[in-house]
Amino acid sequence: MALRKKQRILVTGASGTVGREVIYQLLSEPDKYEVSAFDINTKSSAKFFGQFKDNIKVYIGDIGDEDVVAQACKEKDAVIHLAAIIPPLADDNHALAERVNVNGTENLIKGLQNYSPEAFFLYSSSISVYGDRLQNPWIKTGDPLIPCERDYYAKTKLKAEKLIQQQIKHWTIFRLTAIMGTKNHGASPLMFHMPLETKMEICTPADTARAFVSALRHQKELEQEIYNLSGGSDCRITYRDFIRRSFKISGLGNPDFQRGTFAEKNFHCGYYADGDTLEEILHFRRDSIEDYFAQLKQSVSPLQKGTTPLLRPFIKRRLQKLSEPYKALKNNIKSDIDYFF
Repeated sequence: MALRKKQRILVTGASGTVGREVIYQLLSEPDKYEVSAFDINTKSSAKFFGQFKDNIKVYIGDIGDEDVVAQACKEKDAVIHLAAIIPPLADDNHALAERVNVNGTENLIKGLQNYSPEAFFLYSSSISVYGDRLQNPWIKTGDPLIPCERDYYAKTKLKAEKLIQQQIKHWTIFRLTAIMGTKNHGASPLMFHMPLETKMEICTPADTARAFVSALRHQKELEQEIYNLSGGSDCRITYRDFIRRSFKISGLGNPDFQRGTFAEKNFHCGYYADGDTLEEILHFRRDSIEDYFAQLKQSVSPLQKGTTPLLRPFIKRRLQKLSEPYKALKNNIKSDIDYFF
């Protein structure tokens, strides 16, 4: 495919955690890329896009709206598709997840077919499509795709993957591991869905973005392939140790919750046995799990350091109440007990 001197890149979900890093990295090479962004209108996205002035073309709208998406697809050489409704919202609002994750992807495909049929389509999928790997944590791309029963997010990702493979000429799919940034993981019921013995292999937003940007220069090697994207052996940890270290850094002490607070099955994550394959092509890894914890420590403000230990009992009680597995046991909800334990 013949390209102009500057590749015309469209980034969807551009104000999200990974999207922001992608935009920063693309703009750091202004001689190579002409950047467009697609996202919904929020205070956060407006503030983010406002800092770039005329450096990027911004399309604001609902990715579920076919006409709006079509405008953004004109004259593009590549698309980095990151827009998605993620858990827990995706699992709580199936209609919204379907509209954005599936119909939005379909709209993007139609727009490209009509206006940029030769565009390279880079899609952000998820490790969640492999389902519960607690007993067999070493994951490869050829493994069975068996999302957990209640993981609607994973099911929408699989639907989108199929659409892309069936209808796009030039595509690559990255199945992302747990992307851990210090600003995007607040308290949520989801934190108690993961069994403590789960094996995790994280990747930072910066490294993840570096993979997507680097992929633009490696289309021929990547085309029509699926890759597992992760931080590698230096980013591996158990969830028990991850929670323990995170709590300590945040001033919350030990994660000494009531028995049954954490689920014992039906989540996802694991170690990517073939994660090095993508690294050997793109050379995107810079960060380790220790870098993540160093960044987390740096993100804790002096005020938080001083007040959190004082409020520790209150905060832990609030967190305990978020646990759906614990609620199931406490209220003897058999269907939930069977699912989590």
